[in-house]
Amino acid sequence: MTTTTGINQRQLITRRRALAAALAAGVAVPIGAAGRTGAVAAAPGPVRPTLPPPTGPFPVGTVSLHLVDRSRPDPTAGPGRHRELMASVWYPARNAWRYPLARWMPPAPLRELLTVAGFDADAAVSPLTAGHEGAPVRRHHGERLPVIVFSHGAHDHRSDTTIVVQELASHGYVVVTVDHTHDAFSQFPDGRVIVPVDDPALSPWDFAEDVRFVLDRVADLAAGRNPDAGRRPLPAGLGAALDLRRIGMFGWSKGATATALVMAEDRRVRAGLSLDGPMESKPPTPEVDRPFMLMTAEFTRAAEPSVAEFWSRLRGWRLTIQAEGAVHSSYCDVQWLIPQLARGIGMSDEDLRGFIGTLDPARAVRIQQAYPLAFFDLHLRRRGHLLDGPSAAFPEVTFIP
Repeated sequence: MTTTTGINQRQLITRRRALAAALAAGVAVPIGAAGRTGAVAAAPGPVRPTLPPPTGPFPVGTVSLHLVDRSRPDPTAGPGRHRELMASVWYPARNAWRYPLARWMPPAPLRELLTVAGFDADAAVSPLTAGHEGAPVRRHHGERLPVIVFSHGAHDHRSDTTIVVQELASHGYVVVTVDHTHDAFSQFPDGRVIVPVDDPALSPWDFAEDVRFVLDRVADLAAGRNPDAGRRPLPAGLGAALDLRRIGMFGWSKGATATALVMAEDRRVRAGLSLDGPMESKPPTPEVDRPFMLMTAEFTRAAEPSVAEFWSRLRGWRLTIQAEGAVHSSYCDVQWLIPQLARGIGMSDEDLRGFIGTLDPARAVRIQQAYPLAFFDLHLRRRGHLLDGPSAAFPEVTFIP
């Protein structure tokens, strides 16, 4: 199928280069002097960029899964190869202090990202997340936890919204993030590193098919089966914690379009969230009759006919919000990571605004943490009032009628 992402190749490369430059500069720029915007003064000495901690009451655990769809050939991988995916599961954890923190991105694919962007591959220092690898799952009196799936953008990776993901997990959600192989920087357990390709390019429908396969594997987990291709150990209590009656999904950019396509075809997903998705696909996205929210920046209903057309096909609860000063990447981790090291790589304030807009990174983090949580709380847990209307706590956020 024809791929339509809403972003041209130049934008993709520019965005990757910005993040790669920030991470590459991390070996020479300390973060202790970070101010309100996260920008720092250059100084010698190795450092590691940081992610903001989640605000929820629970520690966070995480585990990776290697999934193989034996019903689906993968022409990009070569003759006789089936579709393989890497996924991560994030969840509230107990005894988390006994388990190591996971990196934001494994070293090998991060090196590839740097190489593709034209930087020294040995200069990468990956941030640490709040996720403790393999920690047992925390449940309260046997309560099952709602499940949310994340789909990334074109030429990206499943770590790109870790701030949002670990925030949801810290508030009691199980979140499954997916690398769309051949449109992601990813690594399999046997050491194979996969990078994005343009021929053949993956469409949002391909992303949606990946996610529906992952939902089937989530069902395997809930039934007590281990879907990992290598049968690697799972965290204690993971399968029993999953509530398959309460599943949501969100995506950034092309992953947002995939979210709409999954919801149109798979009623297991009860609520969907778009982080500035172009909502372009061929054939067009069908009608969606369940709750859907748009967090827009550049791909607005006023600017993009495809977004306006998609909005007209929403038949259930719907809402559009927009943060003033946001750009396409403002609802992702790069909004926080790039400013931390902007001065260290010699980036001017004007260039920095070109990458992250004028939305203050610290405020962007609070918006990333608050609004996706409020959306899924409202529609999967029937609680919360943040989405009732504009909030004095978030003056940057406008509700678009």
